[in-house]
Amino acid sequence: MNIKKNAEEAGNLGSPFKGYAIVDCNNFYCSCERLFMPHLDNRPVVVLSNNDGCIISRSDEAKKLGVEMAGPYFKAKPLIEKYNVATFSSNYNLYGNLSWRVMETLRIVMGAENVEVYSVDEAFLNLDGFATENLQQIGINIRETVEQWTGIKVSVGVAPTKGLSKVANRLAKKHKLATGCVLVLDTREKINKALQDTPIGEVWGVGRQYAQKLMDMNAVFTAFDLTKKTEEWANKNLGGVVGVRLIKELNGKPANTMKEELTVKKMITTTRMFGSPVKNINDIKEAIATYTSRSAEKLRKQQSAANIISVFVVPKEQNYNPYFRHEPTISSYVTLPIATSATNELIKPALKLIDKLYEHGRLYKKAGVMLSGLVPDANIQGNLFVPNLNNDKRMLMSMLDNVNFAMRDDIVKFAASGIKRDWKMRQELRTPRYTTRWGELSRVR
Repeated sequence: MNIKKNAEEAGNLGSPFKGYAIVDCNNFYCSCERLFMPHLDNRPVVVLSNNDGCIISRSDEAKKLGVEMAGPYFKAKPLIEKYNVATFSSNYNLYGNLSWRVMETLRIVMGAENVEVYSVDEAFLNLDGFATENLQQIGINIRETVEQWTGIKVSVGVAPTKGLSKVANRLAKKHKLATGCVLVLDTREKINKALQDTPIGEVWGVGRQYAQKLMDMNAVFTAFDLTKKTEEWANKNLGGVVGVRLIKELNGKPANTMKEELTVKKMITTTRMFGSPVKNINDIKEAIATYTSRSAEKLRKQQSAANIISVFVVPKEQNYNPYFRHEPTISSYVTLPIATSATNELIKPALKLIDKLYEHGRLYKKAGVMLSGLVPDANIQGNLFVPNLNNDKRMLMSMLDNVNFAMRDDIVKFAASGIKRDWKMRQELRTPRYTTRWGELSRVR
């Protein structure tokens, strides 16, 4: 089933449309948890961030109870327990796999060239050439197909520009009963009404601080107010070129086109919060070695090699400080003599950097590794003065990756990564990884 191809073969009758749709999964993480526990469909659900620290996803029922987004879990816990809110730790293996299924469904029904994956739960679709009269039904077909094939409910917003499609999508989600989770803005009257119903803080690309700044100026309170501003005003008060593009988009003039999927990253980062604050340098080194191994796997997957490795640690904030503040990130980097993707050749300099950054007696809550200066691995020349056994580790690394991919959970790892890993991220309420682990498949009785 390819909606775009079928429409072209049938020949669209009526006025051709030029614009975009955005497909956004409803409360994505909560929807993923509910998919394998349908008894939760009408029960409030929340999903927690790393280390079960904050709330990062809420079902509509949880929102109505007043559970705050990004609020600390311990503060919301009394409300959660009072109303029996189902609570889960983040299950990124499950969410990533279901995200891929949603995006693959969109590629099948629209054609891969017409899909731009924007985030884990959002994708833009190119709708150029469809008949304007058919847009509502096309949106419904997309929504029903994704839900039928993946079990994930989505909302669809359609408009002449990406910025307006985001406005349409927000209103489609906010008024689910009235819109059926599909909203098409195909006339100036509909667009103006939608813009008037959109607070400036809800506009795509306008952050909380900018929104407050604009309201304090008594200049802009809604998206519609923003459309009345000039390019000169945007250059001065709305971030220059970015602000100009936003105003054009809201006025129906496309300034953001479809982008090709980024298949080769320019830098690779792996970072995690510790399960509890870490004081021992050996624990930090184990974490850094583990994160370096993970980054090296990603590096080899895109057939690249790194010239630069950076390491950073984040100290735990001081409890005696009367005003809460995050401690500054402490970081350092080293340029490698030869670009490499071999895990052992990356772990060694990473651990030396930790020796430089570590401060005895201090507590640390987070650490990370970043690989940059990436180049194609095939272009790296061997060293004439190094034995071939040590000169080419590609085969060894390939075997390591294949074993770990097949067996999962880093079954083969370097000793520097540790055995117990007491510093690992806390996920006390994580559900099974139903779609990516044979031993955690859902059972049907």
